[in-house]
Amino acid sequence: MTAPLPALLDYPYAGPPGPGETVEIAPGLSWLRMPLPFALDHINLWLHAEPGGFALVDCGYGDEATRALWERHFATTLENRPILRIIATHCHPDHVGNAAWLAARFGAPVAMTHAEYLTAHAFAGQHSGYALEATVLLFRRHGMPAEHCAGLQGRGNQYKRGVPELPTSFARLLAGDCIPAGAATWRVVEGHGHSPEHASLYASERGILISGDMLLPRISTNVAVTAAEPDGDPLARFLDSLAAFDALPPDTLVLPSHGLPFRGIALRTAQLRAHHAARLDELVAAVAAAPAAGLSAHDLVPVLFRRELDVQQRFFAMGEAIAHLNHLRHAGRLERRTGAGGSIRFALRAA
Repeated sequence: MTAPLPALLDYPYAGPPGPGETVEIAPGLSWLRMPLPFALDHINLWLHAEPGGFALVDCGYGDEATRALWERHFATTLENRPILRIIATHCHPDHVGNAAWLAARFGAPVAMTHAEYLTAHAFAGQHSGYALEATVLLFRRHGMPAEHCAGLQGRGNQYKRGVPELPTSFARLLAGDCIPAGAATWRVVEGHGHSPEHASLYASERGILISGDMLLPRISTNVAVTAAEPDGDPLARFLDSLAAFDALPPDTLVLPSHGLPFRGIALRTAQLRAHHAARLDELVAAVAAAPAAGLSAHDLVPVLFRRELDVQQRFFAMGEAIAHLNHLRHAGRLERRTGAGGSIRFALRAA
């Protein structure tokens, strides 16, 4: 969902690096940008120079376009020096898509949290509640029409398209771990809601946070329910996670995975809280104005997303709508009703 931009965010960089180019954020810390084949068309990666090579945070989508750009960087940016270590903030394809490919090329270990590693393998292997069929069934129960379900089903395993292979071993990251990268030590700040155990990285001596997808300057990161946890409340976990970022110094430079680096961390977390509170109130108002039988998550997608959605966007929109409705149910503001065939609707709580 688009979240309004706080007026006082400070953007110290006028624009991103071009294809195959870098921008120096701090001595030995470079910003790379890679393409994505979606409406959200880029991801930022962070390269740390170290004795004998580099440490890399996030890897890009595992497709030919990104790997061709990596080949260019190998010869120019890296000057044919190796990537020594890879850190993945979380399991989504634009972050871990090239992890195994890079690890095999350089013999580099891949570090990530335990839940992200296992979830990546569940997505790729289509098991443990992360199979496409389970997602389509969940969305059907929440009112998605047959033609939209068929469109999702017809795409097949999209995760494998962006993650052709995965590492079969990893170095585990835990919340609070302090890990060296470049000329700094980075503390793992764990976040939830967008993914199971997202690892942001904060270096106090540099005043820099690599936020991954937990803090983005112009949009609120996708917070969605999965078929593996259909009654979960990922929105509560996401909002709770913001407290860890509030505790960082106000002049912290935030390096997000999408958009431009910015300062104004407290403003952004406040804006995100206000954004989700407003969307929740709008959902309650829409349900209150509906027939007593209630509305499905699919009925309520237009309340959250006021534009035409393609197949990819529908996937994210449905997961996010269910997440907001589950949150309202857990908060006691709505009740969930199960009908014929397991269909699910939401209504105001009975007096």
